[in-house]
Amino acid sequence: MTSAVNHFTYGLLTPVLAYVMSCIGSMLGLRLTAQAHVSHGATRLRWLLGAAVSIGGTGIWVMHFIAMMGFQVDGTQIKYDVWLTAASAVVAIVVVGTGLLLVSYGGGRLPALLGGGLLTGLGVASMHYLGMYAMNMSAHVSYDRLLVAASVGIAVVAATVALWFTLRVRKAVWITAASLVMGAAVAGMHYTGMYAMHVTVHGEPARIAGADALDFLVPLMTVISLITLTMLLMVILSPSQEEEREDAELVARLELRRRATRQQQELLYNGAVPRRQPRD
Repeated sequence: MTSAVNHFTYGLLTPVLAYVMSCIGSMLGLRLTAQAHVSHGATRLRWLLGAAVSIGGTGIWVMHFIAMMGFQVDGTQIKYDVWLTAASAVVAIVVVGTGLLLVSYGGGRLPALLGGGLLTGLGVASMHYLGMYAMNMSAHVSYDRLLVAASVGIAVVAATVALWFTLRVRKAVWITAASLVMGAAVAGMHYTGMYAMHVTVHGEPARIAGADALDFLVPLMTVISLITLTMLLMVILSPSQEEEREDAELVARLELRRRATRQQQELLYNGAVPRRQPRD
């Protein structure tokens, strides 16, 4: 029998919290990519890896499963396959990292941006449906193909826009605005995909394998979220690129003045500059 599906079991708590975490992960990822664009070699790769973990891990994966905390189906319990759930996190991080690498080392050219957006969007959609497939319940699940296609389209567009932001956004105010847009796009893709689901509960309940969300997902999401918040705080408190540039210019001016003063002293000492004679 077809059963009632509830996406907001705890009211606005789960969608709002999911959106906030998506914005935080996106904000941190944009700050890290901004650092990557002014770095080189291994340092640049480390910044991009951090951005992939932030956007893919927190901005997408944690957002997805926080939203899933509010998902319930009448007549059956929901548990999660541990390995498939972990694999969905890896997929999210890897595809975002690949997209960032393509765009970063592609010089911001349009083919690299579109290719990275397509790859990342398809990867994000794969992560979403893999995470949904990781749900075990005593029911048959089917999907509305039109809504699935719409969710994939949203994912591709959102990923392309997000990668474009990583190339253009530098100042804190624009990073914040961009992260709000990215969070809305990720949440929109998630709930579009969720509304594509149709659940038919089995007449006779069967034993459900897997881990309970409270025992598995909540501790894992808490750890990832705390790491992200700590990294975000560290990045916010660190000097911006403009501040670093101003400090470097100040140090350079001080160094030039010191050298000029030292050169003048040497000329005076060697007699190259005549000393002023005292007046009678």
